[in-house]
Amino acid sequence: MNRTKIFGRRHNPTVTLSLIPLLFLLLTLLTVIIFRSADAVSELGPWILLTAAALSLGLSAAGHIATRRGLTVGLRRSAIQILPAIPILICIATVATTWMLSGVVPVLISYGLQLLSPRTFLLVACAVCSVISVMTGSSWTTIATIGVAFLGIGKVMGYSDPWIAGAIISGAYFGDKVSPLSDTTVVASSTAGVDLFDHIRYLTVTTVPAMTVALLVFLAVGLTTPLASTPESSPLLASLSTVFNLTSWTLTIPALTFLLILLRLPTLIVLAAATIFGSAGIFILQPQLAVDLPGLFSTLWTGISLHTANPVLDELTATGGILGMLPTVFLVLSAMIFGSAMIGTGMLASLTEAFTRRLRGRTAIVSATVASGLAMNCATADQYLSLIITGNMYRPLYRRNRLENRLLSRSMEDSVSVTSVLIPWNSCGITQSTVLGVSTIAYAPCCIFNLLTPLMSIVIARLGFRIPLPSNARIEKPSAVTAC
Repeated sequence: MNRTKIFGRRHNPTVTLSLIPLLFLLLTLLTVIIFRSADAVSELGPWILLTAAALSLGLSAAGHIATRRGLTVGLRRSAIQILPAIPILICIATVATTWMLSGVVPVLISYGLQLLSPRTFLLVACAVCSVISVMTGSSWTTIATIGVAFLGIGKVMGYSDPWIAGAIISGAYFGDKVSPLSDTTVVASSTAGVDLFDHIRYLTVTTVPAMTVALLVFLAVGLTTPLASTPESSPLLASLSTVFNLTSWTLTIPALTFLLILLRLPTLIVLAAATIFGSAGIFILQPQLAVDLPGLFSTLWTGISLHTANPVLDELTATGGILGMLPTVFLVLSAMIFGSAMIGTGMLASLTEAFTRRLRGRTAIVSATVASGLAMNCATADQYLSLIITGNMYRPLYRRNRLENRLLSRSMEDSVSVTSVLIPWNSCGITQSTVLGVSTIAYAPCCIFNLLTPLMSIVIARLGFRIPLPSNARIEKPSAVTAC
């Protein structure tokens, strides 16, 4: 036998054969969750993905399904989607570190704490968490730091734990979704092939109405809940002022960054500039924390870990740096390899055709995307895997139906990123439940923003608001379309 024919394609892979690597991936991840907990997914996920990719290639070689050209095309397509996210993820880590040390985040926290009042506590907690999450790009960091502080204050005021947790999580995840510093937002836009800032602007069509309703609900709950006296937030403010110079001049750093965003400069340039602004802010605005350039580079690599007498402040100021972002980078690269194998062998195309051949029309396609994102969130217990797999599955369908890629990226974010925290066995759900000390089942009904956003995505698709139909697109009628 000619050795070059080992990968010579004789037929398209069957749906059954194509399901084997995916089922292996899902079942293995579920086994890890059951026996090692969801926290182990981030550690073992990359190796499971690489094994699933090898299984896909092995099955295709045994069945003479894939060609070398097809595998090359698959790798190229997957790399084009994912690789641009890597330097952006690295810059996100450096921005988070410099903005913390320069005092940007501490100042915003200080202002937020001073706005607290009993009746508007839930509304303000949600709003402050959203602002901090926008600044840091991390819902996890926001919840684990200021969220914990808000939980203690809310308890003293007389609020129930689920409502406090719901307000904190709603705000943190809204801010995370509309932040250019969010790694999941970067992954979603890159997987769908959409510019990051275009993705964020389009995402506001569904997230802003959902957040508006959430804020009104939290206000109504605050106005109708029997409350105790107002607690003192001065200990945390005193600790912040001891470590940081809490001056409003620090806000020039995000102001300059947002100016670059308005000028629509490339994402990588904006984030690199934000890192430079933050680094300059450390030397100018926080001289007591300033180090020399080698020390700054070391801090950017390792992150921040201050040790003060206030444990909340220690948690608040901790960042992972570039080193802390490397596991996410490894996971993204492993998912890229798995996606390359599934695309190159034709298995993803077979699965997509089988699952989507009957889908017709904008609303049905968006609804299916939302449902698939939720299903992947439940099956993989990891939002990164869910985003990448869902994006690879549905991108050809959106292209075939002449729907914009940004509609796909928005539908993915609306269904995957914001709902991961509502699933008890998902890594996000387990983490936030542990951090806040409130069970996922208890706080889920109170996460108004997270519950409304997937529904809002479907409603906006049904209305067709800001979903243009290209002039060369045909209007597909179910009766006139036959399955491929």
